[in-house]
Amino acid sequence: MMDGICDNADILNSAPSKKVIHADNIDLSDKSLQVDISDALSEKDKVKFTVHTKTTLPEFQKPEFLVVRQHEEFVWLHDRFEENEEYAGYIIPPCPPRPDFDASREKLQKLGEGEGTMTREEFSKMKQELEAEYLATFKKTVAMHEMFLTRLAHHPVFRNDHNLRVFLEYDQDLCVRGKNRIEMFGGLVKSFSKTTDEYYLSATVKDVNDFFDQEMTFLQQYHSNLKEATTRSDRQTMKHKDVADSYIKISTNLLQLAATDSGKLERFLTKIAETFEKLRKIEGRVASDEDLKLSDTLRYYMRDTAAAKRLLFRRLKALHTYETANRTLEKARARNKDVHAALEVAEAEKAQTEACDKFEQMSDKGKEELTDFMTRRIAAFRKNLIELTELEIKHAKSHADMLKKCLLFLREE
Repeated sequence: MMDGICDNADILNSAPSKKVIHADNIDLSDKSLQVDISDALSEKDKVKFTVHTKTTLPEFQKPEFLVVRQHEEFVWLHDRFEENEEYAGYIIPPCPPRPDFDASREKLQKLGEGEGTMTREEFSKMKQELEAEYLATFKKTVAMHEMFLTRLAHHPVFRNDHNLRVFLEYDQDLCVRGKNRIEMFGGLVKSFSKTTDEYYLSATVKDVNDFFDQEMTFLQQYHSNLKEATTRSDRQTMKHKDVADSYIKISTNLLQLAATDSGKLERFLTKIAETFEKLRKIEGRVASDEDLKLSDTLRYYMRDTAAAKRLLFRRLKALHTYETANRTLEKARARNKDVHAALEVAEAEKAQTEACDKFEQMSDKGKEELTDFMTRRIAAFRKNLIELTELEIKHAKSHADMLKKCLLFLREE
């Protein structure tokens, strides 16, 4: 647990978990399978998540479990769902992003290098800002991993998956390791191949269903808009953090200036310095709230939209297989009606029927999933934007009140 920073490296070695209400909207009325991350610990280059499960489902061996999992095990679980053909018609919840504290390490290093160029007070305040930033990143990391499990646990089909039960129940290490360079290169090639296949399907397969055709057009544009909005939101958040850092320098320099004089000027400058310090804290909260309520929401649904697009491409692939099976059947029936041709026709009919059934099932399930996705997305954005607006108004009032009090004090002086 972090009781303050005694050494510059301590902040990156361990930190407590704190709950963050994430952007997504999930119905928690069903209590039959509840999953949360009750604790988490950051240890240098890895994070250990304590996954807590409570359930009344008979498939589980006990009503309550506590297991420790690392990020690679979350990736393993996500890949099991992605690779399962039975789930081809569903939107697979996006895999949580890998914990990344590189930015905190870089800032910490720069802070240590510049310690001799700033006052002790300024260094202390900058360190506090870094602590707050690191903890915010850590809490978001925990929240993203928890959201992934919660989505699976509350899905009527995914919650019955065997691999999910293993993940939640098995109290030992799952022996999942990170990918080596060769495997990472193989994954990159596979990803490139998948992208190529998607472009090919989009160009060659015409979807005759207006619903899915419109959804594909919408999601492609929507994903592009989300990506741009996320970039702009991150830039706005960073500017707020820059303003907060500037307030630290202004406050510190004013206090130094006040120390050179006495009397009214000292009180005058000290009061202004105190005001800037309070404004710094407000500005930091503004940045944190915008990051959580806006940037995080945009970033999450950018990944969720990508997952919805993958569903549509899997359906296009099934449609392509169905159309190919139809052409194969037509060719088989056009040949001479001998014994071998009859067997060929029977095999082609079987393949065509299987392809048809799979495509129709994917279409039915896909329509339900995409409709639910739209409902979740609208509810989450509405909830988080309202909360962000309320917080912005609250911070703006605090900011204005702080300046009014400062002006009132200065006039009385």
